[in-house]
Amino acid sequence: MAKQLLSLPLCAKVSRRSIIRRTLDVAILCLYLSLLGYRLLSLRNHGFPWLLALLWESWFAFIWLLALTTRWNPVEHKTYPENLLPRLTELPPVDMFVTTADPVLEPPLVTVNTVLSLLAVDYPADKLACYVSDDGCSPLTFYSLVEASNFAKLWVPFCKKYKLQVRAPFQYFSAKYPTLPPHDDGLLSSGFKLELKKMKDDYEQLCEKIEDAAQNLTLGPYSADDYAAFQNMERNDHPSIVKVIWENKKESSSVILPHLVYISREKRPNHPHNYKAGAMNVLTRVSGVMTNAPFMLNVDCDMFASNPKIILEGICLLLGVKDEQECGFVQCPQIFYNVLKDDPFGNQMIVPFAIIGSGMAGIQGPLYAGTGCFHRRKTIYGLPPNHDTDYLEDAKILEERFGKSPEFIETVAETLFGRREKHFPCDISSTVEAACRVADCGYENNTCWGAEVGLMYGSVTEDILTGMRIHNMGSKSTFLMPNPPAFLGCAAPAGPVSMTQVKRWGVGLLEVLCRKQNPVPSVFTTELHLKQALAYLQILIWPINSISEFAYAALPAYCIITNSYFLPEVNELVMCIPVSIFLVSNLQSLSQYLHHEETFRAWWNYQRMARINAVSAMLFACFSMLVKLLGWSESVFEVTQKGQSLSDENEDDDKVGRFTFDESPIFVLPTTLLLVHLIAMALWLLRLRPPPHGGSNGSGLGEIGCSVWVVLSLWPFVRGLFGKGKYGIPLSIICMSAALALPFCSII
Repeated sequence: MAKQLLSLPLCAKVSRRSIIRRTLDVAILCLYLSLLGYRLLSLRNHGFPWLLALLWESWFAFIWLLALTTRWNPVEHKTYPENLLPRLTELPPVDMFVTTADPVLEPPLVTVNTVLSLLAVDYPADKLACYVSDDGCSPLTFYSLVEASNFAKLWVPFCKKYKLQVRAPFQYFSAKYPTLPPHDDGLLSSGFKLELKKMKDDYEQLCEKIEDAAQNLTLGPYSADDYAAFQNMERNDHPSIVKVIWENKKESSSVILPHLVYISREKRPNHPHNYKAGAMNVLTRVSGVMTNAPFMLNVDCDMFASNPKIILEGICLLLGVKDEQECGFVQCPQIFYNVLKDDPFGNQMIVPFAIIGSGMAGIQGPLYAGTGCFHRRKTIYGLPPNHDTDYLEDAKILEERFGKSPEFIETVAETLFGRREKHFPCDISSTVEAACRVADCGYENNTCWGAEVGLMYGSVTEDILTGMRIHNMGSKSTFLMPNPPAFLGCAAPAGPVSMTQVKRWGVGLLEVLCRKQNPVPSVFTTELHLKQALAYLQILIWPINSISEFAYAALPAYCIITNSYFLPEVNELVMCIPVSIFLVSNLQSLSQYLHHEETFRAWWNYQRMARINAVSAMLFACFSMLVKLLGWSESVFEVTQKGQSLSDENEDDDKVGRFTFDESPIFVLPTTLLLVHLIAMALWLLRLRPPPHGGSNGSGLGEIGCSVWVVLSLWPFVRGLFGKGKYGIPLSIICMSAALALPFCSII
């Protein structure tokens, strides 16, 4: 019987290969090759636009070839949490990390809801510890967490008593009809409703306290000692602050909650703090000193746990492998809760994430996305799988790699050599002083942190770098996409905020691509698999692809204005090739959206926003990276605005889902592209174009159709030309775009 229990599976890998999809993928590739062959053979008989089309379509064919490395290896992982307890004597401890950086852009109430959802997950509370990193060093954030810990003493038992599915209070109480407990009967329902009303009142009081504190700068009836550490502090110039908000002690209370710890690492003006990667490395060290759980979960401050069993599912994958090498980390997809119907801003990337994530899971595993990820502490410490650890037995070598904290070095040895001495719940109050020391900004000097240990430095997309380093060591990762979703986050509002976020992603990807340790040479010098390197390359050249997309999108307008052509004539049989590429690729993409229960409009909105991001934010990222390479500027980590609703409650219904604009130069190029196409179509309608050259018929329906497609893709900008306020493109942007468009039209 015992053997049978030990043999129960914790997870299973399921292949999702499809012959139909593979056939379509090959068909598209063959169509690309046919088109390129035709263009190459007939190059002498056609003009300059034909050559440009050949160059850009060659690039698109290369991108499609790279995409096949992930599209042909889809894998899903199923978990069996019910088999954990029969197989294990006790569940392993888990440290949970929440990162926030700005109390204005990331309101404390958002962080509070994320923390409450984590404290209430279905996992033994005495095996959990929640650490909140506040890079804003805000007493308001600390106050909000203190108040949240008091509310958690009521909220967590309520969630577990009635087995609630949604455990972020704002999300649960926002429903018109809160879910009744699954084992509902008349008496229980009556008791539930009474408790629900009290819980809702208590949550509203919590919100009022936090909002009053934010407006009036009064932090409740707490003593001055509680906030003495925040006195006369500057956000970027202060010592380390580590405060134990709640400690799980067996003798302290009848309510059992996970540890809750507030951390604000030391910052000094002339010392690099390495953005989120630096904060995560401090969390790793502080948690190592305090609880040293073998597994760590990290989420952004707006990513609340929407699946109460998510930690059980993550542990299934981490423990369900025969060799630790098979699962260095577990990545969940980013899914958003505040997306409007049909996702007009294309924020919800469930389908692209599922394709790339499950595709890479069939090779070495998905990339690290920076949030919603379970880490193996040993892997984060930079220890390659199945590696000889004898040389690390030397205390001097450990200090050179991990720093000179005796308390932390002791816990590192416990992790690396399997000497587990800490027992949950730990006495964490006695370790605060040591935790403060490892949170100092100078602790990492002359160590391997940021290079071989912890999260990697050198890019604003530290997650990509870190995941690639783990794969370089020979470890694999696992993609977890449960139902209901693991975590739900807050999508950035469309317009300047989302554009800034996409630009930051683009700059970060290019920073990784321009490093010596990019995926291509890593194939020959590390344990990175060739297919995995190609999958990474596909992602890293995403910003560069924007150059070809912009140029190709401008080509139809160029041909219409000059009365030239880049497509075969409509009556030529070879015209079927580009038309087939367009139709088959789009229909295949649409079918994948429908397969994931998304609508046609959601598919179209994503396609439209992908084109807009390519010719704006991603193109701007390329310019920013060029400026950085020339030494004229440095990349800056820009915090994305968070909130609990996507649109203003006072907005008119006809304004909801509208794209917004400001005077950022990021809007100049897409507006210029739109004006060029509108001018081209006007010249075509008015028949003001020059006669065609070389006896050809000039531009035809193919070029006109492409121009119409570009205008439709830029439709939010069309509406912006006639919009008012934040929904209209500023006059300064229109003037700059016109200044670029008119010379372009006159030159050609």
